Amino acid sequence: MDTLKQRRTIRKYQQREIPADLLHELLEAACRASTVGNMQTYSIVVTRDAARKARLAPAHFNQPMVQGAPIVLTFCIDLRRFSKWCEQRKAVPGYDNFQWFVTGAIDALLAAQTFCVAAEKKGLGICYLGTTTYNPQMIVEALELPRLVFPITTVTVGWPDEQPEQVDRLPLEAIVHEEVYHDYTAADIDRLYAYKESLPENRKFVEENAKETLAQVFTDVRYTKEVSEAMSEVLWQAMKAQGF
Repeated sequence: MDTLKQRRTIRKYQQREIPADLLHELLEAACRASTVGNMQTYSIVVTRDAARKARLAPAHFNQPMVQGAPIVLTFCIDLRRFSKWCEQRKAVPGYDNFQWFVTGAIDALLAAQTFCVAAEKKGLGICYLGTTTYNPQMIVEALELPRLVFPITTVTVGWPDEQPEQVDRLPLEAIVHEEVYHDYTAADIDRLYAYKESLPENRKFVEENAKETLAQVFTDVRYTKEVSEAMSEVLWQAMKAQGF
């Protein structure tokens, strides 16, 4: 448990390969993750080839860890494999809809997190790339994903070449609700976000962006409504193009 509480995101990796048997062991662990109906509606694309990583990089805004990590893993919703099995066994699949897109996402993300925990236990470092759903069509093309297969998250993995500071987290009372959801009062919000707002790096973000509050950095600079709506449309169109 202490190891889990000490975890941090690693973006710089040693130029050292991950042994094939270790990767195999970690992928086996990932595939033991919980899954809806024991259907395993996900697939994992392993990218080692430098040219392939270079092709993936623009989809992730050329973040250096994509090409710097020895391995990039793309966790995909996959309703294709299960549907093909159904069709070959005289069953009629009905999994090309939003319900099963969400189900596949749950399966894939559970597998991804299980992989990450297992990898960190072995001394490896990982970085989740939230950009996977920003440019899904680029990833679909780079990985040659067929109908009913959709990228949902990406993880870079390798031997750490840095020891960054841990980033802040909200206190547990901000996250955990006993028995039912308890809505937040204005005083609760002030208390729960006080530490985050007081951090020098966050105060610097506010100053550098000429904003009044840290919240405005998120809403006006980092994740604006306009960009979020545009990306939502891109995501929706990519989902439809993949058959959902």
